Amino acid sequence: MIRYFAFSQEITENNNDQIPITQWLDFGIWIGVVLGIFYGIIEFLFERYLLKKQSIFLIILEKAFLYLIILILSTTFISFLVESRLDKDIPNGSLWWLRSNTFWLVVGYFIIMSQILAFYKMANKKFGNGVLFNLLIGYYKNPQEEKRIFMFLDLKSSTTIAEQLGHLKYSRLIQDCFYDLNMVLNRYSAEVYQYVGDEAVINWKYKRGIKNNNCLKIYFAFNARIQRRKKYYLKKYGVLPNFKAGVHGGILTVTEVGVVKKEIAYHGDVINTCSRIQEECNTYGVSLLISDDIFKEVKKSTYKFSNLGNILLKGKEEPLKIYSVELE
Repeated sequence: MIRYFAFSQEITENNNDQIPITQWLDFGIWIGVVLGIFYGIIEFLFERYLLKKQSIFLIILEKAFLYLIILILSTTFISFLVESRLDKDIPNGSLWWLRSNTFWLVVGYFIIMSQILAFYKMANKKFGNGVLFNLLIGYYKNPQEEKRIFMFLDLKSSTTIAEQLGHLKYSRLIQDCFYDLNMVLNRYSAEVYQYVGDEAVINWKYKRGIKNNNCLKIYFAFNARIQRRKKYYLKKYGVLPNFKAGVHGGILTVTEVGVVKKEIAYHGDVINTCSRIQEECNTYGVSLLISDDIFKEVKKSTYKFSNLGNILLKGKEEPLKIYSVELE
């Protein structure tokens, strides 16, 4: 379609000579680079600063408007290059795009592709990287075994804080905390399985979680981010949130459940054990506990590990060796 409405054809018809294809490729590369840079900047700014504050519908409208402005400016710039570098007169000058089929075709293409990419990003955030493709091909229709690491991250003294703040202000606090958590997820290849009240369940494919101690680093990175925003939390809520976490990994089952509201669900002893490990944080007065399976895999540098011994977790028949983890 773009070839059919070719801009080069419009110029050729009006100037009776042909512009070399290499010249158009040159301009095409430059416009691609410029649009790519601006697209990346817009996506970053909206993701970082506006996604939390505005509705998805409003964000889509604002992005579409910005994309249109950028396309107009970019094509105007190309027109200037064509006229100055190739010594060609473009009909209607820099406003040629108003009557150009090519321009409006590119606008439609750009907006459609940007929305497809936005949908893909949202699906990845909802289900996790790569899960959307597996859903489309029906991979999870039948239960599959996977080896994963889970972290149960829970707000300390949540009941007391909720009573102090009231349910509305408490909900805003949880929103802020999980927003800060999301700011460090990608850095450590983590995915959120689900939010349950004031608890977040994070998971990794096993090798990704072990690599570079991602399953440990994310906890301390999250705490460090909250500490950097200490003034904000104290001013707005009068409390500084503090989280406890339990980490465990192994083989479990993953499958697609539901019809009206489809979800990817994980089943198995790994999740139950991880939840029980996190509950032991209060018992021992520590913030991060890991199972012996994780302890054997992670690198020991920069961390201080304390062996708490074999502990019989609630609902378990066999005791499990657990370690507390602190920064040295």
